[in-house]
Amino acid sequence: WKEAEDVVRDVRRIGDLCIAAYFGAEKDKDREALRRAYRTKLDAWKAGRDRLEIDGIVDELRGGERAVLPLHWEIEFPEVFGRGNPGFDAMVGNPPFLGGTMISTVNGASFLDWLRAAYLNSGNRMDLVAYFFRRAFALLRSSATFGLVASNTIGQGDTRSGGLTQIRKAQGWIYNVTRRYKWPGLAAVIVSIVHVRRESQFPRPVLDGNDVERINAFLFHSGPDDNPYDLQANAGLSFEGFKLAGQGFTFDDTDKSGVASPLAEMHRLIAKDPRNADRIFPYIGGEEVNTSPTHSHHRYVINFGEMMEEEARRWSDLIGIVEAKVKPERNRANRDAHRIRWWRYGETRPGLRTATAGFDRVLANSQVSTRVQFAFLPTNMVYAHTLNVFPLPTHAAFAVLQSRPHEIWARFFGSSMKDDLRYTPSDCFETFTFPPSWQSIPTMEAAGQTYYDFRAALMVRNDQGLTKTYNRFHSPNECDPDIFKLRELHSAMDRAVLDAYGWTDIATDCDFLLDYEIDEATWGDKKKPFRYRWPDAVRDEVLARLLDLNQRRHQEEVVAGLHGKVDKGILNASTKPKAARKATKAKPKAKAAQATSNVALFPEDEEDRS
Repeated sequence: WKEAEDVVRDVRRIGDLCIAAYFGAEKDKDREALRRAYRTKLDAWKAGRDRLEIDGIVDELRGGERAVLPLHWEIEFPEVFGRGNPGFDAMVGNPPFLGGTMISTVNGASFLDWLRAAYLNSGNRMDLVAYFFRRAFALLRSSATFGLVASNTIGQGDTRSGGLTQIRKAQGWIYNVTRRYKWPGLAAVIVSIVHVRRESQFPRPVLDGNDVERINAFLFHSGPDDNPYDLQANAGLSFEGFKLAGQGFTFDDTDKSGVASPLAEMHRLIAKDPRNADRIFPYIGGEEVNTSPTHSHHRYVINFGEMMEEEARRWSDLIGIVEAKVKPERNRANRDAHRIRWWRYGETRPGLRTATAGFDRVLANSQVSTRVQFAFLPTNMVYAHTLNVFPLPTHAAFAVLQSRPHEIWARFFGSSMKDDLRYTPSDCFETFTFPPSWQSIPTMEAAGQTYYDFRAALMVRNDQGLTKTYNRFHSPNECDPDIFKLRELHSAMDRAVLDAYGWTDIATDCDFLLDYEIDEATWGDKKKPFRYRWPDAVRDEVLARLLDLNQRRHQEEVVAGLHGKVDKGILNASTKPKAARKATKAKPKAKAAQATSNVALFPEDEEDRS
């Protein structure tokens, strides 16, 4: 063993030197310059000089404040990688879990740069465990397997799209999965156990103990591996509210900053000149929609739309307020448009105004909320940027968006803020596949109206808004017959929506289940995160069907020419899944050529390298 170590010591040192060049600088240009400088030092060392300097560089890499300990697999295991069909026959392990946003905090920005360069398409929030999945797969020989423990988010979000999806694209076959396994140790952790075979599919994969036809990257038994596609059918049906970029536009007695004008001033100005009422509108945000039993507003806002300044000055009282309270703030703005057109909102949303024209009401929901909850709002309002607005005035539309199929889709593909769901239309709505002919199904319209009307009356009767009503809806301790009735109507609405999809075999039975696992021993008296919902198996089945339906509906739109020209079977950027489109636009933060530990060291010298 000592003789073998003596043989590879210098080769290992050269590998370490290359890695030291990467971690010795923060920018690609500086890293390349350092690599070339170290190459010069290597030539001197090979000529018998400056060995100590190279040793010092490598020792600093391995012993610095954020030590990096390279492992050059080909050097350490020559019998594995020097044979025909190189790589390991099997790998098992329990890799570390660490949220993507914490990787640079714990290990340094250079380490995260290296990960993203070495493992392309890894996304911004991919858990560290998925990088280990990618590495293990790369080290396998053909027809070999790995079995790894993972966090139970391995099939979700960036962790899935940068991990298992990339493995599936490289002919990795997921053949045995336990999605929820309680860790046998002291920690109250639920993990997933995932087995993958390279370039050779097992005849009968097993998912949670059941034989299935296949297992996709979402760890479902059917459906595609990649993110869902945007659907043209949903284009122009979702908008963020107006972004004022200046509280000086508002009349608000609850404003604590002192920027907004009082409501009394608004009334005085209207009494002085009734024309001022033409440019003052009710203003509502997510908090009012969620807390008011009638979704009532308490603020008003000045709105000049897309007027030119000369036209806006016809309302001298109002533009005087904006000039005094908004313009000074806008003069410090980074965006030229904000500084130049200071009397307009920061985002005027012309598309939203056009889409809602002719409607008396629209559907809206708060961008951040504990629950998925929609409500109708009149169109003669200015909607704050904290609201999502949908120009869909029918109860059938409400039935679909408030139903559990849409809720589980939004929860799965939406992001989170603290313990709340962040509903972004691009992730939660534009990709969601509505049932066929949903606009003209009487049973769905009727179920939606019955549910909405009962819920509206219940909130007024109890003087409670959406948030408090749904907190009671999901509480296992609730005994109010009206809440029981609301649950029954929700189930009936779900039934109508599922039937519209043709999924009559899906049961709508619910139970009080935890949203996530908790440690009972340390939880104490805090309210447990119960939700009155479908069992996990039903939820996953519906998600798998929705994913499959999204792909089929998208293909139909492509054939119909709704996504641009398709050349030689290669989908253009407009037909790629959302994550792929983002990856196409984004440049990697660092180059992988000299970053990996495969000892592809100094490409100028092929003979020495071999």
